[in-house]
Amino acid sequence: MNNLLNENKQWIDETWAKVEKKLKRVVGTAKYTIPSKTINGKYNDCSTEKAIGNWTNGFWPGIMWLMYDATGDEEFRESAEYGENALDMAQERFNCLHHDVGFMWLLSSVANYRVTGNEKSRNRALHAASILAARFNVNGKYIGAWQGERVCNWAIIDCMMNIPLLYWATEQMKNPSFKFIAMTHADTCMRNHVREDGSVNHIIEYDGITGEVLGKPSTQGFDVDSSWSRGQAWAIYGYVLSYIRTGEKRYLDVAKKVAHYFIAAVCSDGYIPKADFMQPDDQIDSSAGAIAACGMIEIAKAVPERESKLYLQAAINIMKALTEKQCDWSDEEDSILQNNSACWGEGVHISAMYGEYFYVEAMYKLKGFDKLFW
Repeated sequence: MNNLLNENKQWIDETWAKVEKKLKRVVGTAKYTIPSKTINGKYNDCSTEKAIGNWTNGFWPGIMWLMYDATGDEEFRESAEYGENALDMAQERFNCLHHDVGFMWLLSSVANYRVTGNEKSRNRALHAASILAARFNVNGKYIGAWQGERVCNWAIIDCMMNIPLLYWATEQMKNPSFKFIAMTHADTCMRNHVREDGSVNHIIEYDGITGEVLGKPSTQGFDVDSSWSRGQAWAIYGYVLSYIRTGEKRYLDVAKKVAHYFIAAVCSDGYIPKADFMQPDDQIDSSAGAIAACGMIEIAKAVPERESKLYLQAAINIMKALTEKQCDWSDEEDSILQNNSACWGEGVHISAMYGEYFYVEAMYKLKGFDKLFW
């Protein structure tokens, strides 16, 4: 693994320098905001009461913690703490919360606690973990997704990236219930979401009383039986994180299986993923590539040396393609990674903070920094 990183050291160093330069410029104007995307090249602000429950609101503080850990620059820390403090409004408004509380507080409060030992941050994250655990359906053995009479009985592959909050809560509280819920949900998703060929169902609908599988709605992919690339990426990274936090090899095996499908799908398209691997047009989702790259880097660390090159080389190929073709390093555009997609056919080719976060995290990993906030 180190040989491959050494071979790419010049590119990694040059790209990281561009990331650091751009984020240092942008934090000067976005310091006291929580951006979710750019509008006419400039970041918006979701730290307002109306938008504080936005599922993407942990990603900007997460970027700031990555940059603070890498550079020691206090401006990054101050911006991260502003975003975390603003999220208190969301914890006070229960109806605006959802399965994505992991995204929101892992990258803000858990990150703060890991870096500084801040007890208030620890308490915020434990509160969020309790909210996530309360969404567990005992009969269906899944964590329900959104609020609402029907959709609360939907389980979505995205939640694999939220359950690390529960693993962390068990570590902190010595209470196995959090870890039990996380592993039970992961096992249910492995059984019902991951197909035999390594592709992934985005959503499974359950009967909230009996736990019976009712169907497979399609909201973000091209079709019910298609392969939404960001869902594939959530599964790759989510399952290797479950392996890291539990040591259970079945999670590493499924992460590899989904990664193999992803690599096969992107290698003929210049390593830039389509929004859905079965779609009929040319819509891309660069965020799926960045997320998958983060997961593949962790797989490369977890497998024997003879296997690791496959995953690390794929991650580097994806990041090089994104850097060359999908990044904007100019002063006119606040965001770095362009052409993210919210879902197939909607929110097309936007700058989105989830893509930005995972691009920065992947480069942070390749640069050699090893703190894992998940």
